[in-house]
Amino acid sequence: MKSKATAYILQHVACESAAAIGDALQREGIAQRVVRIYAGDPVPKELIDEALVVMGGPMGVYESDRYPHLLDELRLIEDALRRERPLVGVCLGSQLVAAALGARVYPSGFKEIGWYPVDLTDAALTDPVLARAPRRFTAFVWHGDVFDLPRGAVHLASTEMTAHQAFRYGEDAYGLLFHLEVTPAQVDAMLTAFADEIAGAGIAPDPIRDGATIHLSALGDIATPAFDAFARRIAATR
Repeated sequence: MKSKATAYILQHVACESAAAIGDALQREGIAQRVVRIYAGDPVPKELIDEALVVMGGPMGVYESDRYPHLLDELRLIEDALRRERPLVGVCLGSQLVAAALGARVYPSGFKEIGWYPVDLTDAALTDPVLARAPRRFTAFVWHGDVFDLPRGAVHLASTEMTAHQAFRYGEDAYGLLFHLEVTPAQVDAMLTAFADEIAGAGIAPDPIRDGATIHLSALGDIATPAFDAFARRIAATR
């Protein structure tokens, strides 16, 4: 009897769970193994036939001296890429995927935090995950680091402030710098957990919290088919 498909989920902080990604995995019957890095869970050494989901966090890819687990994550991502396993990285996760592919990841010099229009590229219109999304939509964004487009990757999205917001590498590896997966509770939890960061950037939390009420329903209508498509790819490659 064929065993159930499984996805490892690397979670760096308690407030940034897989959210809508996890919901899609559950709908497809994919088992989830959450690696709570913030709680000291070790990063798996390798993948066999699992998929990999890498979530966001406040650390930078280049801070492995402070966060040694980042080197273990890069090795695991490289393993996923080598084995051509379905992979999605969100925010920090997208930066780790870009770095594993040899792209430069670096501080942008600004904070892009809040609700911003995301513009899809022509390539996204036929992408297996994003093809059903509108050409422009408003997403939740929270980052200070950016990445160059990895060599061989397909550019999928940008914002006015950030040229590379999403890419696909090969058939099933994705980097999403913006947050498509968030819930109202998650936005609120991030505002609480990272209050010092937004205060230091001179960003008021209330418009971001209000934006969740305005934008999350439409964002969910985009996230559900997108992550369902990704989950089906996991099931298909199992």
